Amino acid sequence: MSFYGLTVCLFPLFSQMLGSPQSLPKMKRSFYAARDLYKYRHSYPVCTHTLNSPHLPSGIYIEEILTKWRGDYDKLEHNHTYIQWLFPLREQGLNFYAHELTQDEIKEFQSTREAKRRFLVAYSLMLDFYGVKLLDKSGNVARAPNWQERFRHLNESQHNYLRITRILKSLGELGYESFKAPLVRLFLEESLCHSTLPNMQHSILEYFVYTIRLPATRRRLLRYARQHYRPAHAFLWGPLPKRQRGVAGGNVGAGSSGIRAPAPSPEQQRRGEESCRNATTLFKVYVTLESSRRTIRFHLK
Repeated sequence: MSFYGLTVCLFPLFSQMLGSPQSLPKMKRSFYAARDLYKYRHSYPVCTHTLNSPHLPSGIYIEEILTKWRGDYDKLEHNHTYIQWLFPLREQGLNFYAHELTQDEIKEFQSTREAKRRFLVAYSLMLDFYGVKLLDKSGNVARAPNWQERFRHLNESQHNYLRITRILKSLGELGYESFKAPLVRLFLEESLCHSTLPNMQHSILEYFVYTIRLPATRRRLLRYARQHYRPAHAFLWGPLPKRQRGVAGGNVGAGSSGIRAPAPSPEQQRRGEESCRNATTLFKVYVTLESSRRTIRFHLK
């Protein structure tokens, strides 16, 4: 077979493997983010809001934070130990003095009115820090009067995105799952439609959306994001739209629809493996022949 003929045979294979330039997104999904948030949504193996002792290592009482730190944005920005106490989780955070939440503590929290009051005050405190206000007991949110200044800060202070992920997780742990979607929707709208939080875009789609445990709510937010994401071909999250599934490669795996592609038969698997071996062999032959051709040309000069 001539070099030209071999190239013609191999070109469709390489084109399928590499894809067109527009089909290659610049970003990749994070395996670690997906694994962490999957474990959170499906539950991973003394609630601080019921305690009256100071939290470590700073020795500050929670009530002092709730009553005296509101509006003190420098303190909220630069102190990195309070967030684990205000928003406990069943996982270890950066503050090793803050113990992991237990199921018994969650039950105690949900039966203690004062603990729930403190938690909502803490949530409102952090929303104000981010330029957002809590509108009602259903968790609806909107821009706060200081939103322009705070959004500018939040757009550049990206370590706060880790805090927001923790806050969202804690909402779900302590019985406020319904509070997540309004906040995530607001951040999606601000980042995708108004470009007030462009640097937050990836964290919203990679982390914030996937803290939401209800699949239908998660799909609704992803559809909204897909509608407004630019460039559209680089959108990586959620199942492909129906019109694109055939282009992407026929059968799809288990997505939001819950439909899983049928497993290949032993014969289909054998043929697939054989095709891969043949393609690899052809590629090696092509590389060897091309190298030999260049060597001959060099010596003939």
